[in-house]
Amino acid sequence: MENQHGVETNGEVTGLKGMYEDYFLDYASYVILERAVPAIEDGLKPVQRRILHALKEMDDGRYHKVANVIGQTMQYHPHGDAAIGDALVNLGQKHLLIDPQGNWGNTLTGDSAAASRYIEARLTKFALDVVFNPQTTDWQLSYDGRKNEPVNLPMKFPMLLTQGAEGIAVGLSTKIMPHNFQELCKASIKILEGKKVKIYPDFPTGGTVDVSDYQSGKRGGRIKIRATIEKIDNKFIAIREIPYGLTTQTLIDSIIKANDKGKIKIKKVVDNTAAEVELLIELAPGISPDVTIDALYAFTGCELSVSPNACVIIEGDKPHFVTVEEILQYNTQQTKDLLRQELLIRQKELEEKIHFANLEKIFIEQRIYRDIEEAENFEQVLQFIRAGLKKYVREPEEKKKRNDQRLLLLRDISEEDITRLTEIRIKRISKYNSFKADELMVKLEEELAQVRHDLANLTAYTINWYQVLLDKYGKGRERKTTISTFEKVQVAAVAANNTKLYVDRKEGFIGQSLKKEEFVCDCSDVDDVIVFRQDGTLVVTRIADKTFVGKDIIHVNVWKKGDERTTYNMVYLDGKTGRAMAKRFNVTAITRDREYNLTKGHKGSKLLYFSANSNGEAEIITAQLSQSSKARQKNFDFDFAELAIKSRGAAGNIMTRYPVRKVTLKEVGKSTLGAMKVWMDKVSGRLNLDERGQFLGGFDTGDYLLVLYQDGSYEREELDLTRRYDPSNLYFIGKYEEDMVVSAVYYEGERGVTLVKRFNIETSSPGQAFTYITDHKQSKLYFASVHPSPEISYSWREKREKKEATVKLWEFIDVKGWKSLGNRLHDGKLVSIKELNDPFIPVEQETQKAKSATTDKAKLNGKGGKDSIKPGDTIELDF
Repeated sequence: MENQHGVETNGEVTGLKGMYEDYFLDYASYVILERAVPAIEDGLKPVQRRILHALKEMDDGRYHKVANVIGQTMQYHPHGDAAIGDALVNLGQKHLLIDPQGNWGNTLTGDSAAASRYIEARLTKFALDVVFNPQTTDWQLSYDGRKNEPVNLPMKFPMLLTQGAEGIAVGLSTKIMPHNFQELCKASIKILEGKKVKIYPDFPTGGTVDVSDYQSGKRGGRIKIRATIEKIDNKFIAIREIPYGLTTQTLIDSIIKANDKGKIKIKKVVDNTAAEVELLIELAPGISPDVTIDALYAFTGCELSVSPNACVIIEGDKPHFVTVEEILQYNTQQTKDLLRQELLIRQKELEEKIHFANLEKIFIEQRIYRDIEEAENFEQVLQFIRAGLKKYVREPEEKKKRNDQRLLLLRDISEEDITRLTEIRIKRISKYNSFKADELMVKLEEELAQVRHDLANLTAYTINWYQVLLDKYGKGRERKTTISTFEKVQVAAVAANNTKLYVDRKEGFIGQSLKKEEFVCDCSDVDDVIVFRQDGTLVVTRIADKTFVGKDIIHVNVWKKGDERTTYNMVYLDGKTGRAMAKRFNVTAITRDREYNLTKGHKGSKLLYFSANSNGEAEIITAQLSQSSKARQKNFDFDFAELAIKSRGAAGNIMTRYPVRKVTLKEVGKSTLGAMKVWMDKVSGRLNLDERGQFLGGFDTGDYLLVLYQDGSYEREELDLTRRYDPSNLYFIGKYEEDMVVSAVYYEGERGVTLVKRFNIETSSPGQAFTYITDHKQSKLYFASVHPSPEISYSWREKREKKEATVKLWEFIDVKGWKSLGNRLHDGKLVSIKELNDPFIPVEQETQKAKSATTDKAKLNGKGGKDSIKPGDTIELDF
């Protein structure tokens, strides 16, 4: 009985709220199982499965109009043609299961496919090999009950991991990364061999991926994907590969957006993409290409962070959160089971063929067909044939008699077998060839033996199946995405100077909008600003349009976190004791917008002198005491170099106990921090101060870096920690010394000879590359070194015979100008060249290397250093 609040069913009333709860659960279940989440068995969503099934029904080897394919699929799919068309184009663009013809769009640029009436498709040979088999397919009725459709396709390959999948359902989502075809085949083989495997994403767009936090694709993991960016010269950089999931247009939009916000500074972006990606970026004048590359990773879509979430439907039941290795394990075992089913089916077919071929042979050769002439009805015909056959064959359950020569059948003779014998035409009987029948029987029995062998060795058979797939379809499917580890880009370090910092010292304001006040410096809108006030207070705040930081500002500048080089020297009056205190300190870490007192905090304390020094300089100051003070010496000098650099909270040292009238700078000092030790990461090519990679030397004011490139050029440049180098393109990188001699062996293209030259660095323009080999297009640098006494071995071909020689370059030629051609080493090209010296390490670098080795050895032996050496310990020294 119905009422206004609900429906009565079997005496129970279901309220309106309960009805909607059921509706929502039904809808959520439908979306999860039938639309958004793929099945682990075949890796397909229902619409994809129905498209492939429709294409198989239409398959005649020729292309079909996509519009026709969509129409055929609509017999099975309850949603409209647009959903089917989009899914079909998406499958076709992967070039794995569907062979497309026509304009199917471009996944690189985002261009859409042509209308369905203009493009065509058919199944690939790969799809026909691994996807379909009606005999091993479970079927169900379509949504309208008119057709049968597969519950799951009998997929004999981990298609879900190859193509990847993405979908949003009610309350959950799935995001499975695509993986490499060849690697999946090899991994499945390893699983069948009982080995553990690890697989990582591979994207059709290439790029680089950091999988250090991949967590096997399970929920909670994360990967970072980067575009491949190449520095062409100081004015242009090019993007050659884009992150998975982006198009060149979306990437260009993100670059333009970052440029409009002032995060990067570029002149224009040109999209030259065709079959391969090429985005050419022209930089604004004076902008570093290396910094811009990092800024592209920091502020644009050139670097993406993706959270995988391997959610799949298993056995049509419910969604499961699994790892990609578990998916591969499941698919591999499923392939093995499907191959077993196919072998069993084939075994049954062969047994039936052999069984009937034996009956047919006896029926014809023994002329049993003549016995039926006396039969009065069809039942007697069947009886006479069975009786005639029993003289020559023995059924499996029949006991063998003595001297029984009858042929043993694979199964009992059925009424259907005898009926088939009666249907043999006279023409076939008259043309029956016993020899050919025996040949066919031998082939069938050989094939049956092979099938039985494969069933007995099913694991080996499955391994061979994957190997055949790899050999047949793996060519051209090599890994496109490079696996690497990314350094985190420091946003503040690469942000372009897109704004200006101003200060109103008297009123205590700083910001970008105070254009009528004192200009401080160019900066970016992500920078932090450090402020010192006359009362000895320090505060750091994020740059904004206008910020009040306190009156009487004595110093303001951009602040960098972790900066251990910038040193602050100050003298302050302690309000309680009247003493003048001197201190040196760094500010490496703070809490934003919190005020720090640099004095002891007593009332009346104030700064008498303050300086900020970017490289730890320690100046000399002159202090003038009050004339009324009791000090004998009213004026004296004070050297900050005598003070140690401490934390900002240190009280400092007593400079004088007497009242100070004035403090003035007497002499600018030098850095007390010593040279800045610099390393280069051998993977990323980035310079660092973290003792990571190759040690380049200690750099002080006025020191230069020397770089020898493999293209035959060199650069002598000032140290720039934002610079990035390609380690594979370097012959040498390190601190430049005045007495360095560059030794080079190169092929001179115009004259067709190999030359040797040795020269000093004579150019004085820092940051400019100079080519020291000829500019002929065939000229090529073989070898370059700054070793003081280089020795090489080299080889060449002479009448198809390989010959070798050695030469001491430092004896072969004197040091000449960098523009000289050099002396002839060989007429023609060289085959190989090898340095016989140990790699050259300058004295400073050798010292650092020995120090690191000693430290490492101490750690290896469980010793923490000199303080942990005990009596009786053996100390090993490396000289």
